[in-house]
Amino acid sequence: MYLSFYGFKDEPFRLTPDPRYLHLSEPHRAALTAVLEGIFYRKGLVMLTGPIGTGKTTLVHSALQIISDRKMPIKSALLFNPVLTRDEFLEMMLEEFEVSCSSSSKPRRLAALHQMLLETQRMGGTAVLFVDEAHLLTPELLEEIRLLGNADTHEGKLLQIVLSGQPELLTIMQRKELSALQQRIAARANLRPLSVSETNVYIAERLQSAGLKGPSPFPSQTIEVLHAFSGGVPRLINLMCDGCLATGFRSQQCVIHPQAVEEVASSLGVSRLDVTAPTRKSVRLPVWQAPTAEPNASNDRSAKATFVSGNNNNGNLANELIQREFQAESVLALGNSVRSDAMKDRGVYQKTAVDMLIESMKTRAVGRGTN
Repeated sequence: MYLSFYGFKDEPFRLTPDPRYLHLSEPHRAALTAVLEGIFYRKGLVMLTGPIGTGKTTLVHSALQIISDRKMPIKSALLFNPVLTRDEFLEMMLEEFEVSCSSSSKPRRLAALHQMLLETQRMGGTAVLFVDEAHLLTPELLEEIRLLGNADTHEGKLLQIVLSGQPELLTIMQRKELSALQQRIAARANLRPLSVSETNVYIAERLQSAGLKGPSPFPSQTIEVLHAFSGGVPRLINLMCDGCLATGFRSQQCVIHPQAVEEVASSLGVSRLDVTAPTRKSVRLPVWQAPTAEPNASNDRSAKATFVSGNNNNGNLANELIQREFQAESVLALGNSVRSDAMKDRGVYQKTAVDMLIESMKTRAVGRGTN
């Protein structure tokens, strides 16, 4: 109802995981990188944790979108409700992977699943199982997942598994009977709420993605109050910003004032929080590296980008994935705009492979949205 009043083409703060509105703050970018590396380099098991509303499900859907947009033989399955028995878990896996098995026998179902995993690997691909709300998994199901993850060959893991859940998952993993599973976790990523500055960028990016051309209706003072109530949790930010825009429309206010935030917070039953801004930590760069070319090498428009894997045996899928989509000029373009002495820190001034995958995903999503 407020779209035309503020000049939006779409709702900027919808709660659905729309790839067009994917925002990657520091912890979210590191988490998505860990998930994608775990898939492309066949690491086996990756664990993603974070408090309620910090964007775990959005990251899972973004990873799914990225791998489904690629012209690669990657099979994926998403289990969003893991409150199941062992037999039900296996049955849902087969359905999600689209594996046909008329038998209700567990050995036959496992054999059908294993056959699919082998065929996918022979085609140069891999299979990925995403389990959302993984903190709800029983110890029995976690042991089942460990056994499924044992499927591998000399070329690498046949099944990549991403467990996404609330911080309780970390406590569950500390149980003695799950020590064998914990030792198989190849990568861990933890999400946190956004700082004030990250909240500012988050809101600005969503407004821009929704079509805003003019100034933001959220001044800095309002964002500080909004952060104090939301605690930097993206889901609460979305709820409160949407409520503020609706309130501003009803009162015909182009600028959202702090009082409006307090009114919306009261209506949502949200109390003001004493939030300490999270400490910024350095983020490990992806193991994919930018092309090892000199700054002026971008003039060679026919050169292909080469990405080096930390594990040459498992890097072929990731390398081929990127090389099929991108030219070296797309990687080096940013380096052309900075001075040569600044190129010493290539990780700062060059786009990573994950950056390019995300940009490609967003571009495709925007194209689908306009059709």
